[in-house]
Amino acid sequence: MKVFLASCAELPESDGDDDAVVDALADLGVHADWAPWDSGADFASADLVVLRSTWDYTERLPEFLAWCASVPRLANPLPVVRWNTDKSYMVELADAGVPTVPTTLLVPGDEPEWPAGEFVLKPAVGVGSVGVLRVADGDRAAADAHWKALDAKALLQPYQATVDQHGETALVFLGGQYSHAFTKGAMLAPGGAGNRTTTGELDPTGLFAVERLSPATPDAARRRVAEDAVDATAKLLGVRRADLLYARVDLVTGAHGSPLLLELELTEPSLGFRETDPAAAHRFASAIRAALRDR
Repeated sequence: MKVFLASCAELPESDGDDDAVVDALADLGVHADWAPWDSGADFASADLVVLRSTWDYTERLPEFLAWCASVPRLANPLPVVRWNTDKSYMVELADAGVPTVPTTLLVPGDEPEWPAGEFVLKPAVGVGSVGVLRVADGDRAAADAHWKALDAKALLQPYQATVDQHGETALVFLGGQYSHAFTKGAMLAPGGAGNRTTTGELDPTGLFAVERLSPATPDAARRRVAEDAVDATAKLLGVRRADLLYARVDLVTGAHGSPLLLELELTEPSLGFRETDPAAAHRFASAIRAALRDR
């Protein structure tokens, strides 16, 4: 059995987080090769193409989705990718009863009334915190300028100040089953002149902000919200949980202490294999092998 792990030209073999997966697949008799999604590789010859580090698609979304549609066997599948590459899904999940960070959608031509307090303005199509702005209370000029610069659909969310102390908790599901979790440190600097972007430097590729990650053991409340988010997504998309080869549920703590969904990553998330037990790569390999058997 042959698998392609789809990447991008800037990082043709990803950033190293998935390295152990290749060996774990080999242990199961599955040969895996890396290839940038737009490289012209013979993806149709593979038994399965697994989307991994396709982090340059944000400026070329129609082209990327057309490529996804051309791949006979893709994971996650095309309908999931099409839905998940536009963060408007946050509104759908909130409507489905998942506790989420309050989200307002903005489209070009809108003249927003900026809310009181700190808030975040980010593109609806984006990865790695690129293009995300944390706006200080009352800094309408910064918000107006960023909104004009984005010139695209965007999300407006109140900033969750607990992130500064506790970061985000990312819960990873493989083949629909919970696998492991890790914490991501705060990424956004306080608003203010000259200090409106991510706290960390961008990776040399410019595709994402460098993250501070550490292992995590989520409490029961976070586990419940993450499970609810995966269940709601499967229902909305009309798929089985097992059809989601991977899912990363990013949670923050709201002002009242309860976990809230910040993002649900189903297209190209880092899965934090370097931040958890070595068996996680084997769990992913097993989920890939199961997906191969189902096709």
